[in-house]
Amino acid sequence: MNFIAWMIVACEIGFWIVIILGLFTRYVLKKNKLGLFFLALTPIIDLILLIITAADLYRGATATAAHAIAAVYIGVSIVFGKSMIRWADERFRYYVIKEGPKPIKLYGIEYSKHYLKGWGKNVLSYLIGAGILAGVIFLINDPSRTEALLRVLQIWTFVLGIDFIISISYFVWPRKKGV
Repeated sequence: MNFIAWMIVACEIGFWIVIILGLFTRYVLKKNKLGLFFLALTPIIDLILLIITAADLYRGATATAAHAIAAVYIGVSIVFGKSMIRWADERFRYYVIKEGPKPIKLYGIEYSKHYLKGWGKNVLSYLIGAGILAGVIFLINDPSRTEALLRVLQIWTFVLGIDFIISISYFVWPRKKGV
């Protein structure tokens, strides 16, 4: 794995560490403001990854799939970050602190609508990540150095299409209870 790939892994680990620290501080130590501070660090992790990736490319590195995945990570983190924190918060409260309602599982049309909304968020994260990739491709202006970025963008576009088909399939074959 190259340096950027390791940075993506480090940022993902850092993302979950600050979330766990934030939830632990908020609910176990009962320090709400400090807990919110830790949770607010998540966008800083995205910024760090963006700076490191941009600096690597600026110094003349040939873009790799890892550089492209950094853009994907940033787009997904920006769009899904708040809902991932909410998801972790609900489960931490219920399963660790033993407070609050049990997280509900969705079935039928409610699940179908929820999944389609998730697909809409995927589109938004795609637009952000693809915008970053397109901007980098434009700024570098050297197809031999940005070929990997374009390849990941093509794969991501294909995956987004498959996710749309899956989203629609839940309206045709709704998720049943117990599955």
